[in-house]
Amino acid sequence: MSRLLHTRAAIFPCCHGNVMKGEDAVLGCSFTHPYQQHYSGKIAVKWLAREARAPPFFSCSVNNDSMEGRVGCSDSELKYSLEGDPRRGELSLLFRKVHLGDNGTYFCRVELEGAWQNIQKKTQLYVTAYVSMCQHIMLQCEAEGHPLPTVTWLPASTSLMGEQVQTSQAGPYRLASSVPYLQDDVFTCRAESRLGAAEQTFPDHNTLKITLTVGGLIVLLLLLSIGFFCYMRNREWTNRSRVSGRRPVKAFRSTFPVSAERY
Repeated sequence: MSRLLHTRAAIFPCCHGNVMKGEDAVLGCSFTHPYQQHYSGKIAVKWLAREARAPPFFSCSVNNDSMEGRVGCSDSELKYSLEGDPRRGELSLLFRKVHLGDNGTYFCRVELEGAWQNIQKKTQLYVTAYVSMCQHIMLQCEAEGHPLPTVTWLPASTSLMGEQVQTSQAGPYRLASSVPYLQDDVFTCRAESRLGAAEQTFPDHNTLKITLTVGGLIVLLLLLSIGFFCYMRNREWTNRSRVSGRRPVKAFRSTFPVSAERY
């Protein structure tokens, strides 16, 4: 009996991958078999997602004894490609620009011709999102006109330095200007030319009115709640006093005239 029939290849997935959203990720996987140098057949690599019996979302193959490139395995324009060379036992898969939907379990599978058994192992990819906090929020104003207008920023409370205003020409008849913006600031962008002027305030008056109205309603509801609570508490105290039968204590005063008796 040939030993070849009892020889098993081994496949080793690497540790789980953890990567930020938008970055590239590599899911490592490798395999070994004792007759790597003498095997002349085809090595087929398949990667499956979520389920062990799912159809492969990536597959490629190469002859173990060939000197050709990894045809169909390392296309740099695709989302997936092999990071290593299957002829050296490298099956790692490169994900380009992962997103949250790429989270999950993946299966690395290698298929060899002849008596070699097909083997498959699973690994995990974790994609995490991060919040990017901008240090400076910019408020931008765009003005169009012919001739090209000039843009002036009119802050309601603070004063602007010249270097804080960034203005650039976005087209033959369009001008874009931006300034740093902080919460609760009110800015007016004014565009002027010899043909006239126009301006826009941010936040606009409607937004301010809505904010004030909502704030007033919240205060009113709070006052009504406090008043209702005081009324109910006072009513409960009065009812308790009636049930206990307590009566107010009154003081009575009588006056009796005293007459002198003669003996």
